[in-house]
Amino acid sequence: MNTVTLPDLKSAEPYELILPDWLNQCLITYQTNGSNDDLNLICRAFNFANQLHEGQYRKSGEPYIAHPVAVAGLLRDLGGDKAMIAAGFLHDVVEDTEITLEDIEKQFGEEVRHLVEGVTKLSKLNFSSTTEQQAENFRRMFLAMAKDIRVIVVKLADRLHNMRTLDALRPDKQRRIALETREIFAPLANRLGIWRLKWELEDLSFKYLETDAYRDIQSLVAEKRIDRETRIESVKSLLLQRLQEIGVKVLELQGRPKHLYGIYQKMERQQKGFHEIYDIAAVRIIVENNEECYRALAVVHDEFKPIPGRFKDYIGLPKPNRYQSLHTSVVGTTGRPIEVQIRTLEMHHIAEYGIAAHWKYKETGGSHQTKLSQDDEKFTWLRQLLEWQNDLKDAQEYVDNLKDNLFDDDVYVFTPHGDVVALARGATAVDFAYRIHTEVGNHMKGARINGKWSVVDASLNNGDMVEIITQKNAHPSLDWLNFVVTPSARNRIRQWYKRSRREENVARGRDMLEKELGKSGLDALLKSERMQTVTERCNYQAVDDLLAALGYGEITLNQIVNRLRETMVKGQQQSISAITLPTASPSPACPTKPNVSPILGVEGLVYHIAGCCHPLPGESIIGVVTRGARGISIHCQGCCNVDQIPGDRLIPVRWNTLDSNCHTPTYPVDLQIEAIDRLGVLRDILSRLMDLNINVRNAGVKTGRNKPARISLRIDIRDRQQLECLIGQIRNMSDILNIHRVHDVDNG
Repeated sequence: MNTVTLPDLKSAEPYELILPDWLNQCLITYQTNGSNDDLNLICRAFNFANQLHEGQYRKSGEPYIAHPVAVAGLLRDLGGDKAMIAAGFLHDVVEDTEITLEDIEKQFGEEVRHLVEGVTKLSKLNFSSTTEQQAENFRRMFLAMAKDIRVIVVKLADRLHNMRTLDALRPDKQRRIALETREIFAPLANRLGIWRLKWELEDLSFKYLETDAYRDIQSLVAEKRIDRETRIESVKSLLLQRLQEIGVKVLELQGRPKHLYGIYQKMERQQKGFHEIYDIAAVRIIVENNEECYRALAVVHDEFKPIPGRFKDYIGLPKPNRYQSLHTSVVGTTGRPIEVQIRTLEMHHIAEYGIAAHWKYKETGGSHQTKLSQDDEKFTWLRQLLEWQNDLKDAQEYVDNLKDNLFDDDVYVFTPHGDVVALARGATAVDFAYRIHTEVGNHMKGARINGKWSVVDASLNNGDMVEIITQKNAHPSLDWLNFVVTPSARNRIRQWYKRSRREENVARGRDMLEKELGKSGLDALLKSERMQTVTERCNYQAVDDLLAALGYGEITLNQIVNRLRETMVKGQQQSISAITLPTASPSPACPTKPNVSPILGVEGLVYHIAGCCHPLPGESIIGVVTRGARGISIHCQGCCNVDQIPGDRLIPVRWNTLDSNCHTPTYPVDLQIEAIDRLGVLRDILSRLMDLNINVRNAGVKTGRNKPARISLRIDIRDRQQLECLIGQIRNMSDILNIHRVHDVDNG
C-alpha cells in the first residue's frame, strides 16, 4: 500500500497519509505499466501536486495534499474524466505555489490548464461583497460555466470537501462560508442535477448556520429510526410481492430518510413541529423501463390510498436539470403518509450524478471541450442567466433576480404545438410571450390559457396550455412592468418604450448637453467631425443615436463630456467654437475650518449661494454684487441670470481648497427624475440616497395614466463629483428614463 509520510504540525510526529484504494491502484498500475494514457495523466498530476504542496498544511494540521486527493476522489465518484480528476489534484497549485498556468499547460496539456484556470478564478470570487462586485462575480462565474461546465463541477467538489473540514476554522469564517454555500453552491448543484452534492452541501451549511436546530432534528431523526425503518420495511415487503405478481422486474427497492435540511425547510414552510411531519422517509422503486414505472405506479395506488394533489410526473415533464421520476404520496400501512419514488436505473443515475451522468464532449482540435451549445436543453437556465447579464445593467436588480429566479422551482407550460416552456414561478402570459420571441411580446394583444381568454397578469400553473394572440398595431403597456417576473420580459418592455419615444429622447439628450456646454455653438458642435468621432468612440453610429441614448440614460453626460475633452487634448480636427467644456472635477471639496470662508475673493463680505443655479465646489463660479442687502451672490459661470449683469458688478471668485480636518458644508441641489411608473420606484431611489448618506430636503411625485412618473428632489450635496456619482448610480437603475439637475432661472 502506498502512503505519503509528512510531519504533523500538532504532534511533530510523521503524519502518514493513507491514500484511497482507487489512487493506490492507479499508482501501482502506473509504476508497472505506464502506457495507459488516462492513468499516466492522473498519476503524474498527483505526483506533481504532492511535490508542490510538500510542507504545506491545512488549518486542521493535516498535510495539504489530503485536500486535492479528496477533491479528485469526489470527481472520480461523479464519473469525471481524466482531465477533471487531474484538475482536482492541481486546482490549488497556481494559487498556493509559484507554478504558473503556462507550466500547467506544458506539463498536462491545454484542457487541464483551462480547467485549473477556471477553478482558480472562481476561488477568488467573493459573493458576500458589495452589490456591484457581487453581481460582477456572478457574471464571471456563469461565463466560466458557459465556456466549460466542468469548471463549476470541480469547484463544487472543492467546496464540498472544504465544508466537510470546516471545523478547523473560526466560527465567523464557518458562518460566512456556510452561508455562501447554501445561497450559491448548493442551488447550483441542484440546477446541475447533482443530488449527491446538493443534499450534503445543504446539510453541512445547516449544521453551521442553525446549529441548535440541526442538532435537534438530527437527534429526533435518530430516535425515530427504528419506528421509521419498521414502517418502510412493511411497505417494501408488500410492494415487492405485488410487483412480482404482475411481472414487473424490480432492480432495487430501498427506503431512505430525507436529508435534515429538507425536513427543517418543510417544518418552517408548513409551520409544523417534527412530530407533525410524517413523510420524512421515502420508498424508491427502480425498474427497467418507462412502461414499468407506470405499471408500478398503478400497483402503489391500488395497494395504498393516494393523497390528492401529491402526484408529480417528472418522467413526462422532466425538471430543467434533467431529473426524471414519478413521485406520489400515499397513506401507508400504519395510517401515516409515505412518499414513493419510481424511476428507471438510468433516471436514478441522472438523479444522483446530474450533468456528470451525461458529459457532452465535442471534438475540437484533438481535445475535448464541454461547451454550451444552442440545442442543449440541459443548459436552458444557464443561457437565460447569460441573457440577463446583457439585459440588466443595475447590479442590485441583477442579484435580486438571480436569487429569486435561478434557485426557485420553475413552472412548466405548453405552447399550442405541445412544446414545453420552463418559466420562473409566478410568470404570466406576458413573460411567456417574450420567452417565445421579442416581437411576439411587443405585439401581444391577449392570451388564451387552456383554450379560454385570460387576463394577461394571471400567474401560470404547471401544465397550462398558453396561446398568445398578436396584432400588428398592438404594443406593450407600461402596466406590464408591475407584474412580469422574468428579467428578459421586463427589459424588452423598457427597451420598446425607450425606442418608441426616440424623438423625445433625442430632444432630451440635446437639452442635457446644452445645459452642460452652453447654447452658443452647440449646433456647430453636433454637426462637426469631432462629435462624430465622439459618437463612434461611444459605440454609436449617428449623433442622434448618441443623443437618444443620453436622453433615456443608456450613456451618461459625464461620459460624453470626457470623450469631448479627450479629443480637444489630442488636438483632433477643429476646435469647438464658443463652447467651454467643463474642467475635470477635482476630488471632493475639503471640509472647511470654523470661520474660514469656502469662497476665495469675498473675505470679510456678506455673500450667499445663488438659488437659481446652486453652484457646487468643483464648478466654475462668478460673484455678483447685489443691489439689496444680501451682499455678493455666488453663481455658476454661464448662469443665464448673469448674462445681463454689467461687468462692474462681477467679482472673480473661486472655491477654497482647505484642510480636511473639519466640517464639510453641503449645498442644495434640485433634481428632476423621469421614471417608469411602478409601485415602490420612489422608495428605491430614496434607498439609494440613504446608502450614499445624502440628506433629502424635499421629495415629490407626479403621475399620469400610462405616463412616466416625474419625481422632484431637493438634496444636500458636497461637491460636483458627489453629484455626478449620484446621478450616475440613479441613471443606472433600470426603471429610470431620465435624470437631470434643475436650475430655477427666476430665482437670483
